[in-house]
Amino acid sequence: MNLDEEIYQQRQEKLRQLEALGYQSYPHSFAFSHTLEQIQQQFAARTAEQLEAERLAVRAAGRIVALRGHGKTGFAHLLQGGARLQIYVRQDALDERQFSLWKLLDLGDFIGVRGYLFRTRTGELTIHVEELFFLAKDLLPLPEKWHGLQDVERRYRMRYLDLAVNAGVRDVFVTRSRLVQSMRQALNQRGYLEVETPMMQSIYGGAAARPFITHHHALDLQLYLRIAPELYLKRLIVGGLERVYEINRNFRNEGISTHHNPEFTMLEFYEAYSDYRVLMDFSEELLARVAREVTGSEQVTYGEHVLDFSKLRRLSLRDAICEFWPAEAAPAPSGEEVRRHAAEPDLVARYNQWAERAGRAPIAVRGGEEEGVLLTALFEAVAEQHLIQPTIIYDFPVAVSPLAKNKGDEPAWVERFEIYAAGMELANGYSELNDPEEQRRRFEQQLRARERGDAEAHQMDEDYVRALSYGMPPTAGEGIGIDRLCMLLSNSASIRDVILFPLLRPQTAGSEDGGSEESNSAPIR
Repeated sequence: MNLDEEIYQQRQEKLRQLEALGYQSYPHSFAFSHTLEQIQQQFAARTAEQLEAERLAVRAAGRIVALRGHGKTGFAHLLQGGARLQIYVRQDALDERQFSLWKLLDLGDFIGVRGYLFRTRTGELTIHVEELFFLAKDLLPLPEKWHGLQDVERRYRMRYLDLAVNAGVRDVFVTRSRLVQSMRQALNQRGYLEVETPMMQSIYGGAAARPFITHHHALDLQLYLRIAPELYLKRLIVGGLERVYEINRNFRNEGISTHHNPEFTMLEFYEAYSDYRVLMDFSEELLARVAREVTGSEQVTYGEHVLDFSKLRRLSLRDAICEFWPAEAAPAPSGEEVRRHAAEPDLVARYNQWAERAGRAPIAVRGGEEEGVLLTALFEAVAEQHLIQPTIIYDFPVAVSPLAKNKGDEPAWVERFEIYAAGMELANGYSELNDPEEQRRRFEQQLRARERGDAEAHQMDEDYVRALSYGMPPTAGEGIGIDRLCMLLSNSASIRDVILFPLLRPQTAGSEDGGSEESNSAPIR
C-alpha cells in the first residue's frame, strides 16, 4: 500500500466517524452571507476596537488550506474564489459534537462557519467560529505546502489540483475571461452581431490546415471539425448581416508546441463596406483597449520584454525581409529583389547557404511552387522571431492567401495583414475576395498545390462560390488568437498555461510529456 492509498483509507474512516456523529457525508448546500473576498474587501479597514464593538456576524465557506490546532483551540485558513481568510475555533464556543467535527478535519476539506469578525494579536482579520458545518471531505492529500504542484505535465493533467494549490493559476483564467469580455464588449459597441456557425462541416475551409475527421453514423457521412468559421461567416455577409463575429473553437490536426494546441479559441469578425486598412486601425484600437482593461496598462510585461500595445508598428512583408536579413548572409537583398518573384529561388539559396553555416534549419524548396510561397517562407525564417513589439505586417503574395482580395496596383499581391508580438502571430486579416470567378480560380490553384503534395491546401467549396455569386459587398475580416493573446496579457510562457484542459498524450508507463514539440506554421485564420 502506498502513502496515498493509506491516507485515502484513513480519511474514509474519518468520514465514517463524521457520519456516526450525525453529519451528512456529502451535504447538499450551504447558505453563506459573504464570500471570503467580500469579507476582506468590506471589513479590511476595520480596527480591532471597531470589530469588537460591532461584533459583525458572518457565514462563510471554503477549502481548508492551512490547519493548526492547540489543544482546546485551533486556527485554519479557508480558500474560496482566490481569497483566503483565517478562522479561530475554541472548544468552549462549540458544542461537543461540533468540536469533535473540528478534530476530524483535514487539509483540503470544505467547511462552512458561522461566527463574528475580530482581529488576532498579530492584527489578522479572523472569524471567531460559533458554529461549524461539514461540507465535503478531501480523501486524497493536497500537494505539500512548500513545493506545491510543480510537475508541469501533472499540472496540465490535473488542472483541478493545479487551481486548488498553485497561487496565480486562477488569475490566468480570470484574465482570459476578462479578455474575452473586453473583446465582446468592443465589438458589440461597434455594431457587430455575435453568431454561431457549424463546428462539423462537410467541406472544411477558411485556413491552410489539416483537419480532424469524424463520422455521422445516422447519415453515413464523413465530417470534419472546423479549422476556421470564415466561409460561413462570409455567407452571413452575403445574406445581409453586415457586421458579424464569433468567438469560436477551432481544431487543426497538427503538432503541439508552446505556441500551438490542436484545439484553440479564436475571435473572428467581418465588417461589410471596409477593407484591410480599416481593420488595421480597428485592431490597433482593440488591442490597446483590451490590454488596458485587462491589465490596467497598454504596456504589458512578457518575459524579459515590455510590450507596448499603445501603437503598433506597420511594416510590409517585403520590407521586413530586408530589415531583418541576417547580416552574415551577405549580400543583403535589395528592395527591388524582394519585389520580383523571379528572384525568390536565389534569395532562398543565399539564405540556405548561411543557414547551413549557422546551424539553422534551411527553407525547404519543392518543385512547382507558386510565386510568392518561397518569399513567405523567407519572411517566416528571417523576420518572424524578431517581431517582439506589437507589429502589423501587411501585403502578402496571392499564392498563400486564397481568400484575400488582390491589390489594385500589384495583382500578384493581396490586401492582407498579420499582427505579431513576442515573435508569434496574433492575428490575420484581409480585404475579402468577393469576385466568385476569381475565387474559383484560387480554389483551383489550391487544388493543384494539393496534387503536388500540399496536405494543407484549401479545398474547392462550390457552395461558397455560389454564395459569392449572389453578391457580397466589399468586406474586411480578421481572426485573433485568444489563447496567444492571453499568453501575453498573463505573462504565460506556454499556450497550455492558458488553456484549462490542453490536449495531452494518454498517460502511459514511462510517458513524461504530453506531446511532441513540433512547430505549426499554419496561420491563425
